Amino acid sequence: MFEENNESQNIASTPRWVGIAIVLLAVVSLVGLGIASSTSSRAKDVLAAQQTAQSDLKALQAHVDGLAKRLADADDRNAEIQGQLTVVTDRLKLTQGELSRARQQAKQIKEDYGKQLASMQDEVKSELATKADSEDVRSLHGDVAGVRSDLEATASQLHMARGELGTLIARNSDEIAQLRRLGDRDYFEFTLSKKGERTKLGHVMVELRGTNARRHQFTVALYADDQRLEKKNRAVNEPIYFYTRGYRAPLELVVNQVSKSKVVGYVSIPKASAPASASGASSSD
Repeated sequence: MFEENNESQNIASTPRWVGIAIVLLAVVSLVGLGIASSTSSRAKDVLAAQQTAQSDLKALQAHVDGLAKRLADADDRNAEIQGQLTVVTDRLKLTQGELSRARQQAKQIKEDYGKQLASMQDEVKSELATKADSEDVRSLHGDVAGVRSDLEATASQLHMARGELGTLIARNSDEIAQLRRLGDRDYFEFTLSKKGERTKLGHVMVELRGTNARRHQFTVALYADDQRLEKKNRAVNEPIYFYTRGYRAPLELVVNQVSKSKVVGYVSIPKASAPASASGASSSD
């Protein structure tokens, strides 16, 4: 009985603030646990956001790299187009000048032949008035037809372009045949079907060094007088002039067709003072 009373007195003598402190500690512990849980959740969210941002950054960098490559390709293509445009513009200026000169020459020749034809017709009429012989009539008619044929041939030649030195440039076999009939120069056609193949035209050797079918360009090497002359990146129907011993006028090389590893063209050699007769024979190294 005495012990129970003693315990009751001890409990009663315990200060009230101890209980309050215990409660406060419990509350603080709960708040700390809540804050720790919230902080852990936020840390996970931040980590996930960083990973997402890194993934998006990598994708963006890949996209930027792709755009940079496309831009570089576009710049290269633009530079190539600009180069082609410059070449076409330069050749167009040259062609316009040639066309203007050809028209002037055609007009002058047409006027001259018109006068000659009119004079011939007057002579024919005069002959017909004084002669009744049928053979004379046929002969005069043949002369008039010959003049007309010459006029038509001259007009056809004027459709050909002219080189820097005034020579007519043939663009195909038919036009080469027309130039042969003029009799001023010898024309030798050739075909080189692979790089390194050569063809001998008289005392001149032509060797194919390369082709660019997309740009219609070619590179050839010329061998004459124990010398080698290389002409690089020349265009189709662009005359190449060169001189050799025994000729006052230049020799001329023209390529009419360019395809993959193949060119077709001709060499024009003046007949005057020719040191040797020209013959075509092909060989390859």
